[in-house]
Amino acid sequence: MNDVEFARKYYQAWNARDLEAILALYAEDIEFSSPYIAALGFSPDGVIHGKPMLRAYVERALDRAPDITFTAEALCVGARGHTLIYRNHRGERAAETHEMDALGLVVRADATYETA
Repeated sequence: MNDVEFARKYYQAWNARDLEAILALYAEDIEFSSPYIAALGFSPDGVIHGKPMLRAYVERALDRAPDITFTAEALCVGARGHTLIYRNHRGERAAETHEMDALGLVVRADATYETA
């Protein structure tokens, strides 16, 4: 899957609130970081490991934000993956950088948010 197709599937899955479609984008041994991971009490350093933890985190995110939507702003492509830049349902600009494996699944993700 190329980066443009990945981005389309990513936004489609999140905007549909489709947990299984979201999780299908990530490898079993995913390492995912976000300041919301610490804020929601999953890990004090903001990093979770493995798909079971990612599932719990995404479930909580979907429960806490029933109006969640992501609006694409840009796609930046690198040697090992890409960065999706978007606005969320609160109007925050966010960037999620994905390092991909040979199968096109995310093995490392880092979600960041613009500060005012």
